[in-house]
Amino acid sequence: MAGNKRKVQEINAGSMADIAFLLLIFFLVATTMNTDTGLLRVLPPMPDPNQKQEDVKVKERNLLLVFVSKSNFIMAGGQQMDIHQLKDKAKEFILNPMDDENLPEKENKEFELPDGSKWTYPVSKGVISLQTDRGTSYEAYIMVQNELTRAYNEIRDEAAMRKFGVKFADLKEEERKVVTQAVPQSISEAEPRNVTGK
Repeated sequence: MAGNKRKVQEINAGSMADIAFLLLIFFLVATTMNTDTGLLRVLPPMPDPNQKQEDVKVKERNLLLVFVSKSNFIMAGGQQMDIHQLKDKAKEFILNPMDDENLPEKENKEFELPDGSKWTYPVSKGVISLQTDRGTSYEAYIMVQNELTRAYNEIRDEAAMRKFGVKFADLKEEERKVVTQAVPQSISEAEPRNVTGK
């Protein structure tokens, strides 16, 4: 009786490696990868190591402190505000339209245009100092950076429209350089710090 037991047939696994390889290729081809985006920044050149570094003194009225707490609360100029208010606050600070003595000084500078004519523009001495807490979320940091960059972009658009009749992005390269010199993007970033509380 023992001899009548049926033998269990073996499963042919020879093609399993081929099937696994084909599935792997399929998922690699069919899957999309998220690409990380960053902020476009032109960093200043490295200083000459032999050159003596001096602290740059900025008058208090020429400095707008923007702080983002670990709870992502935004303080600008000593006032708590929403992210959507930051751009307008930065624009008001940079432009100082009413020549407020508490807002940045302006210096009339003359720029030579590509056609040889001269253009005088009141260049702001304002600097925006951005500081974050070590617990600040990356999303909040990027949103604040975007709002500050938008403020400068809108000011450049307004200057380009007044002088050349077109937006900054539509200017020729030489004209764009002149507007960039007239409206320099002055954003300083301090090292993140640990703050207790909010």
